[in-house]
Amino acid sequence: MRTDIFARLDREPEPPKIEPPRMSRHRIALFGGTLAFYLAIVFAVLIGSWLVTLDWKVMLFRPYQQWPGIHAFLDYYVVLGQRGPTAVMVACWLGWRSWRQHTLRPLLTLGASLLLLNLTVGAVKLGLGRLGPHYATQIGSAELFAGGDIFPSGHTANAVVTWGILAYLATTPRARRYLSAVSAVVSLGVGLTTVYLGTHWLSDVLLGWAAGLLILLGLPWVEPLITRAEDWIFAVREQWRARGRAVPSVPVAAGGPRTVLLPQRAGTDTSDEDPALEPVAAGSRTAAAPAAGSRPRVHTVRSERTPITPVGSRRPPHADRTPRGGTSPARPMSGG
Repeated sequence: MRTDIFARLDREPEPPKIEPPRMSRHRIALFGGTLAFYLAIVFAVLIGSWLVTLDWKVMLFRPYQQWPGIHAFLDYYVVLGQRGPTAVMVACWLGWRSWRQHTLRPLLTLGASLLLLNLTVGAVKLGLGRLGPHYATQIGSAELFAGGDIFPSGHTANAVVTWGILAYLATTPRARRYLSAVSAVVSLGVGLTTVYLGTHWLSDVLLGWAAGLLILLGLPWVEPLITRAEDWIFAVREQWRARGRAVPSVPVAAGGPRTVLLPQRAGTDTSDEDPALEPVAAGSRTAAAPAAGSRPRVHTVRSERTPITPVGSRRPPHADRTPRGGTSPARPMSGG
């Protein structure tokens, strides 16, 4: 048994029995509390409450001017919240897990979570149409319904979902705790980085955290659809494999020669009266020559043919030689 680190790269002999998370009472309570927090933030921004005033105070403070030394680092760190790079990185990891564990659930769960993220966050962004700090037009205004698309923060919600899905798919409680802490720190840092760079209001980040957490908490409701999709994909794969294994066979009589069917040329006469289309039996020394312009449908396997001795000699005839055993004309004797 291998004990080194490379043993983890080996594929498991059979799929592990991993129970997906269920919608427990504790999880339902967290989902309800997060949903109430989400609606409260939206309502506070709609009525222009103290939260909007806090947004403007943070924006006018201009954190990127207060601490310019970390600006270059945070420009790279915020990439951990971008949809494309993070989805590719996490998909590679989950793809290896899918191959190793003989299941498509990790990849399907990632796809379902990203789809829900695009639908929910995208709909709210377009519906509220809030402008960002760099495009604000009136001090103290919530900048809603002005054609923007930053509320909630997509970077923050994507960081919560993309990195949180690793904790959701963890196979042990210990790994789930560690990955939950790591994903929380990463998503928290991404959200605050967008505020530092001035690309989002503080309320955008708060709503992004709530939006991503709602998707992670509600994933157990999507698990039945993921299971059915996985079963359907595997069923289609087995059908294609069965079609590939299906090879037409020709019955062979007991003791008879094995035959192989060859394709026919277009326009070839296939009537049974044609003697050139009869199979060559094993043990026969002669075979009927095929008719001109035709090709036999049945061909004897070469290993069962009997060697045919060529008739006659292959050497060219010589006029000044006579065959052995024959009488040759007397040659004139020279001398006396």
